[in-house]
Amino acid sequence: MALTSASLPTKKKILTVCVKLFLEKGYRKTTIAEIIDKADVSCSSFQNIFRAKDGVLTELVQFMFSNQFAMARGVADEKLPPVYVYAAETAIQMTLTELNENLREIYIEAYTQREASEYIFQETAKELEKIFGAYMPGLTQRDFYYMEIGSAGIMRGFMQHPCNEEWTLEKKLRLFLTMSLRAYNVPEEELEKVIRFVEGLDIRAIAEEALHKLFEALAMRYEFTLDT
Repeated sequence: MALTSASLPTKKKILTVCVKLFLEKGYRKTTIAEIIDKADVSCSSFQNIFRAKDGVLTELVQFMFSNQFAMARGVADEKLPPVYVYAAETAIQMTLTELNENLREIYIEAYTQREASEYIFQETAKELEKIFGAYMPGLTQRDFYYMEIGSAGIMRGFMQHPCNEEWTLEKKLRLFLTMSLRAYNVPEEELEKVIRFVEGLDIRAIAEEALHKLFEALAMRYEFTLDT
């Protein structure tokens, strides 16, 4: 459905409620009936705008993922090769899921739901072509799209298993980056330098700052306050 000026306030009301519920209660535990009730909208209005709950997720994923590489560029010095941006971005993303269980659920669902994951694959493929094109000359953006499906599957699997005393965040990040950078044909010597760069970051503090900025941006866009 093409949104009209009349339906935009309704969309904003729904998104405001969904952001609060997803972050405070969890994606799976939030029901459409609860969204409709708290947003004070009709079921038909909700279905016309979003069709289903996963439609809301796709909207939020587009917002969350749109600036992730920009955040990573702020961490990696602009003088460093682009592969450092990829390493920082994926490390931040994976660390975020260790800071907040409801956010972990949102990310896992984002990599699972068809529409949301398709958005991630398409947008990430554009970045991958810029970052890894020099290592894999001749590949097209579509080639990187298919490769992203594979690396995103690894990302989702790692996110789904919380860290513990044995499965530390450091081990998780090193293994993921080793697997993914090898897949993108990064030479072993450079690969190790990139991983050591990430290991030298205070990645938890960086992820906490990113989470704070994400909540601030969400609150500004959808005009709500989150319980802390």
